Amino acid sequence: MCGSTVIQERRFRVKNKWIKTGSAILALIALFFLCLPVYMREALIHWYPDITDTYIFASHVVEKADSCWDFPEAKGFNDYEMTPEEDAFLKQYGTVAFLVIRQDSVLYEEYRDGWEPGKLSNIFSATKSIVGLLVGIACDEGYIESLDDKVSKYLPEFREGDKITVRNLLTMSSGLNWDEAYTALISKTTQAYYGDNIRELIMGLEVVEEPGRRYSYKSGDTQLLAFVLEAALNRSDRGKEQRPAGGYTPLTISEYAQEKLWQPIQACRSALWNLDREGGDEKTYCCFNTTARDLAHLARLVLHHGSWNGRQVISPAYLQEAISPASYLENEFGDGPLDYYGFQIWIMHYGGMQFPAFRGLGGQYVFMIPQRQAIVVRLGHRRSDVYEREVTTDIREYLDIAFRILDRPEY
Repeated sequence: MCGSTVIQERRFRVKNKWIKTGSAILALIALFFLCLPVYMREALIHWYPDITDTYIFASHVVEKADSCWDFPEAKGFNDYEMTPEEDAFLKQYGTVAFLVIRQDSVLYEEYRDGWEPGKLSNIFSATKSIVGLLVGIACDEGYIESLDDKVSKYLPEFREGDKITVRNLLTMSSGLNWDEAYTALISKTTQAYYGDNIRELIMGLEVVEEPGRRYSYKSGDTQLLAFVLEAALNRSDRGKEQRPAGGYTPLTISEYAQEKLWQPIQACRSALWNLDREGGDEKTYCCFNTTARDLAHLARLVLHHGSWNGRQVISPAYLQEAISPASYLENEFGDGPLDYYGFQIWIMHYGGMQFPAFRGLGGQYVFMIPQRQAIVVRLGHRRSDVYEREVTTDIREYLDIAFRILDRPEY
């Protein structure tokens, strides 16, 4: 009995030792976690960005229009049946919405993985194209006097502003030291997405390459562009008399988007624009949340040269330049002029055609095909990791499916 008691006591001491050691390790891990910057803690909690991130951030509401304009269904709507290969492809990359429209009528519309037509989705970098459109509107209204203005004219606090123009930011040719790394814990992109002070991050950027010479995709360019836009909107006294009593309230990017873009195109759902913190700045390089059909509204605006049902929302001249390649720049591969990017808008080359596109992380795609007066929207969780020059391989597969739908004789 005595020997048994001794053994039990030893086991108890060993167990107690391990409990104390484990508790100490957990305490050290917790302390280490709490000492990390906000963006690292949030990144470790939420991990990889996803279209379902809509509600994990504070947001500004971009209110819908009073009257919704919607696309009617075409004769033969959804008659197209996906082949097993097409169905497997859509499933492979977690497609949640696939929409094909021609001449303002919906030919095909499908939602998967529990998605619904009214569900908001983070469109990630497709948001950049919205910022590009808003800059065009601000130019038309005279808030931005010239695309060749120096950034310092609007943001004197940005120390590199004398070296960069608005056009440089629009065309991703700023030469700033931004690292476009989405999966790294320590990167400017991760800090921008999960951090709580994006303005401080952007204001610390430096020019490390001659601006206006070479295209290099940088989310920081779009975020800085939005700060320029916001400063331009608020440097003028125009419209201040319409502000609420008690003093002038600066106009936000969300408010400008609501007034000048979202409501004029008669969006059917209010959108959400995620912020870096409550009462903070819009994350304009990403993080506009909307539906597939309202995204198609933006595409329709582009196809109609900036006009919406008789109202000119954006000037045709600006829009034409926005959807044309900035061929005066060298491309990222160093083998010729840029032929696939305009003003925050991609230029697709497919089937001998050239047409504009919005593109976002995880395969958020909007294709505007004037040759067919067609719009294709795809939303989902993933995209291919394999690139063919500037495009991932999944893009052409979605377009192949869309064109098989568009080419059906019944339509």
